[in-house]
Amino acid sequence: MAANVTKDMTEGSPVKLILGFFIPMLCGLLFQQLYNMADTIIVGKCLGVKALAAVGSINFMIIGFCLGVCSGFAIPVAQKFGEKNEKALRRFVANSAWLAILFSAIMTVAICLLCRNILELMQTPEDIIDGAYSYIFVIFLGIPATYLYNLLSCTIRSLGDSTTPLIFLVFSSVINVALDFFTILVLKMGVSGAAWATITAQAVSGILCLFYMRKKFTILKMNDDEWRPDAHYMKILCNMGIPMGLQYSIIAIGSVILQTAVNSLGSMAVAAVTAGSKISMFFCCPFDALGSTMATYGGQNVGARKLDRIDQGLKAGAVMGCVYAVIAFAVLYIFGQWIALMFVNKGEGEVLRNTRLFLIGNSLFYIPLVFVNAVRFMIQGLGYSRLAIIAGVCEMAARSFVGFCLVPVFGYIAVCIASPVAWIAADLFLIPAYRYVMRSLNQLFYGRSRAADTTE
Repeated sequence: MAANVTKDMTEGSPVKLILGFFIPMLCGLLFQQLYNMADTIIVGKCLGVKALAAVGSINFMIIGFCLGVCSGFAIPVAQKFGEKNEKALRRFVANSAWLAILFSAIMTVAICLLCRNILELMQTPEDIIDGAYSYIFVIFLGIPATYLYNLLSCTIRSLGDSTTPLIFLVFSSVINVALDFFTILVLKMGVSGAAWATITAQAVSGILCLFYMRKKFTILKMNDDEWRPDAHYMKILCNMGIPMGLQYSIIAIGSVILQTAVNSLGSMAVAAVTAGSKISMFFCCPFDALGSTMATYGGQNVGARKLDRIDQGLKAGAVMGCVYAVIAFAVLYIFGQWIALMFVNKGEGEVLRNTRLFLIGNSLFYIPLVFVNAVRFMIQGLGYSRLAIIAGVCEMAARSFVGFCLVPVFGYIAVCIASPVAWIAADLFLIPAYRYVMRSLNQLFYGRSRAADTTE
C-alpha cells in the first residue's frame, strides 16, 4: 500500500490537483533559482562586472542534459503509479538509479577534461575566460550531485509529492547563500567559491531527499530482486530519458551559439545578458513549474487511461500560465531596471539599460512560452518524449539563426528577441504534435477495445 505522502492525480478536480501540485513546485523552483541568483548577486557586487560576465559564460548544454535525463526517468514511474503497478514502479526507480550512477561517472570525467576547450569554442572574451573556467570546472565536478538531487526530486514528484523537495531546497538555499559569502569574502576563492557553494548545497538537498524517501515512501521498499539491474527496464528508461536530455542539450546548443554571438559584443554585453537571464529565469519559474506539473499529471492519467482528464488539465494549466504572463510583463516593464540593481552597481549605466531592454524583449512574449512548457511537458508525460527533440531542434535553429544572421547586423537588440523567436518556432511544432499524440492515444486505448467488443 502506498504511503500517504503520495498524491493520486487521476481522481478529483483537475484544477485543484494542478494547483495543489503547482504551488509547492513553484516555490521549489524559486528557491532553486535563488542558488543561481545568490551566486550572481554576490559575485557581481563583490568581484565586479567582469566576474559576473564569467559566471554568465557557463555552458548549460551539459547540466541541461542531466536535468532532462532525470525528468525522463521519472515518467515511467508516474505512469506505473497511475496504473497502480507498484512492482514495476519500484523496478523503474531502481534501474534509474543504476543508470544515473553510470551517466554521472562518464560525464564528469569527460566534460571536466573538455571544459576549457568548450569555453574557447564559445569565443569567451580573454578578459573573463579564466574566471569562467574556474566556475564551470567546479560546476562540472558537481555533476554527480546534480544527478543525485534531480533524480530523487523528480521521482518524489512523479508520485505526486511536490512539497518535500521544496522543504529541502529552502534549507539548501540558506546553506548556499551562507557558503557564497564565506567562500568569496572569507576564503577569497573568487568565482570558484560561488560554484563550490552551489554544488555543496545541491548535494545536501539530494542527500536529504534520499533519507526522506527511504523513511517515508513505503511504496519504494524493494527486495533484492527488484534492485537488480534489468536490461528491459533500462531500455525503456533510456528511451524516455535520453531524448529528453538531448532535447535540453539541443536547446542549449542554440543558446551556446547565441552566447558566442553575445561574446563578440564584449564583456559589458555579456554582463547585461547574464543579469537579464538570471532575472528572467526567476520570473519564468512559474512556467517551468507548470511544465513539471503537466508532466506528472499527464503521466499518471495516461497510466490510468483517462484521456479526457488530460485535455482538461492542459486547458486549466494554459489559462493559469497566460494570466501570470501578463502580470510578469507588467512588473518587468515598470521595475526591470530597478530589479537589475540587485546584480549590477548603479554606476554601470550601460549594463543596466541593456538589462532592462533584454527583460522587456523576453517578457513581451511570455504567452508563447506558456505553451512551450505546458504542451511539451505534457507530451513528454504521455510518453512521446522523442517529439520533444524536434521541438528542441526548432528552438536551436531559431536561436542559431538569430546568433549567426541577426546579431552581426542588428547587434544587442537582436539578442533581446532571440528567445521569443525560439519559443514561437517551438509552438508551431508542439501544438499540432499534441493533437497527433492525443489521436494516437485514443486509437491505442479505445480503438482496440472497441474492436474487441465488436468481435465478441
